Amino acid sequence: MPSVFDVAKFILEERVRTKNERFMTTWKLQKLVYYSQAWSTVWDDAPLFPEPIEAWANGPVCRDLYEIHKGKFKVTPDEIQGSPRKLTANQKDTIRQVMKHYERKTAQYLSELTHNEIPWRAARKGLKIGERGNNEITLDSMAEYYGGLYKQKS
Repeated sequence: MPSVFDVAKFILEERVRTKNERFMTTWKLQKLVYYSQAWSTVWDDAPLFPEPIEAWANGPVCRDLYEIHKGKFKVTPDEIQGSPRKLTANQKDTIRQVMKHYERKTAQYLSELTHNEIPWRAARKGLKIGERGNNEITLDSMAEYYGGLYKQKS
């Protein structure tokens, strides 16, 4: 199974390939990784990577990825030690579809969007607005919530 680093590296390399932009904010990268994981549970019936995603105050964050870019505002593909070659063609297609839908949105918009969605809100239950927390957003909650959205649109 690919890692979160493989997925993040693919997202950053796709950005270079399609938009000729060498960097992305770490905040936005975290949200695109989250949505890639969430939609993979729906479209592919499987997670993209095994690392957990936590419900932080500013939205979903994969701590393992955060540890790599901690203290940085922007990140480039060269800063992520991952291998997109570990992703299947289907997994790459899932990520591309997520990017097609979400990439044009700002990091702030994506953060606010996650705050209105049940998986993040359920994992934050009992925490005050802005309070630090590291509760996991479960794969089951992602699959159930985003699967419901998918059925509504179909």
